[in-house]
Amino acid sequence: MTPRKIIIDTDPGQDDAVAILLALASPEDVTVLGITAVAGNVPLPLTQRNARIICELAGRPDIPVYAGCDAPLSRKLVTAEHVHGKTGLDGPPMDDPTMPLQDAHAVDFIIDTLRTEPAGTVTLCPIGPLTNIATAFQRAPDIIPRVQEIVLMGGAYFEVGNITPAAEFNIYVDPEAAQIVFRSGVPLVVMPLDVTHKALTTKARVDAFRAMGSRVGDMVAAWTDFFERFDMEKYGSEGAPLHDPCVIAYLIDPHLFTGRQINVEIETQSDLTLGMTVADWWRITDRPKNALFIGDIHADGFYALLANRLARL
Repeated sequence: MTPRKIIIDTDPGQDDAVAILLALASPEDVTVLGITAVAGNVPLPLTQRNARIICELAGRPDIPVYAGCDAPLSRKLVTAEHVHGKTGLDGPPMDDPTMPLQDAHAVDFIIDTLRTEPAGTVTLCPIGPLTNIATAFQRAPDIIPRVQEIVLMGGAYFEVGNITPAAEFNIYVDPEAAQIVFRSGVPLVVMPLDVTHKALTTKARVDAFRAMGSRVGDMVAAWTDFFERFDMEKYGSEGAPLHDPCVIAYLIDPHLFTGRQINVEIETQSDLTLGMTVADWWRITDRPKNALFIGDIHADGFYALLANRLARL
């Protein structure tokens, strides 16, 4: 089967890093055309730096990395250093990257790629706030029907919020951008907290990364050790969710996931529920279905896939 061509739009983030590594370790399944950085977990100067660090860790300095939007469409940036540390990749010490940042803006790269590649052959994989994607759609609406699919990490229904009582971080940071994407008509697959919170790290799962005896395995284990402290204290769980790798795992093996085709709307007006993904899981309304909203994951299979692929790097 021909690998799917993807653009990873990201705000690394330790779990973003694992997602990027999984994609770069899986060339038979996905071809990474480029990585576009957006402000989110940390500001843009750090997210574009982190994306390049991750590519170099994977031995792939040939992957083009582009810096994108440094703030949401119409709001002040909210970041998550309280989870990911001041660099976004806190934990083990990291050298500055030596590979170049591309001169072009990330939004221009997204537009140019979708115009150049055959229609219906490029999948967008946003694993941060949706600012870059929405900006591209606003600037060049002709690209919207050319997108094969958007597979994103964001939102929640049963798990409600992780940055406010009602909102998941990626959607909350730029709800107006999320609304544009969810109303675009592009086929959407959504990995909400409802799924990622079922894919928790455990000591055995982290030990499997460390047992690889490679720099990648050691780094992933150390990153996990760092950021799981926050979630374990917050939720009282035995480990932390690896949110963003679910997007790439879905592209590799969709059978690991189950969900429903439903309507999802984004709240942009309420101070109380700003950024909430109003997911019509029970299909109560007659609003048109616009997303495959994933509800469950085979967690053991997910971690087996991660360990198998990351061991290649």
